[in-house]
Amino acid sequence: MKTPTRTTALLFTCLFYLISSHLVQALKAPYPKEQLKQIATDIVVGKVQAIYSRTEREGKYEYVRKVAEVKIEKIEKGKVTDKLIYVRYFDMQPIGKITFGPGSYSPQPTKGGTYRFYLARNAYYGWERDGADEGGYNVVYVNGIQPVQE
Repeated sequence: MKTPTRTTALLFTCLFYLISSHLVQALKAPYPKEQLKQIATDIVVGKVQAIYSRTEREGKYEYVRKVAEVKIEKIEKGKVTDKLIYVRYFDMQPIGKITFGPGSYSPQPTKGGTYRFYLARNAYYGWERDGADEGGYNVVYVNGIQPVQE
């Protein structure tokens, strides 16, 4: 059995670190509860009335952009004045052989469920800065949706 040369070993080591560092950058860790509270401009508890979605492809990923219609039961932070709001989030799946990526919100709400939503309005919400100042409610990425036991 032939032993690897130093050059081959160095090449494999570099390749390993390159791949693993890409994987680590692609995944976002959930925020601790206290940090979610700090990031969110608004925190509401409400029941999901409906979920609307549209699917689009961007590069090597398929995004399902979603909007949940939420009937507010309680306001824990912020100045939400409406009884019904629409909150935005997404689900993302790689296309083809790619098995990793930035990920999706977790957990995702379901129609009829009651959730605590950590929202960012006119603010950076943990995923992208585009459209951050247009007035909509963005769920804080990655774990800004928490189920509430009734």
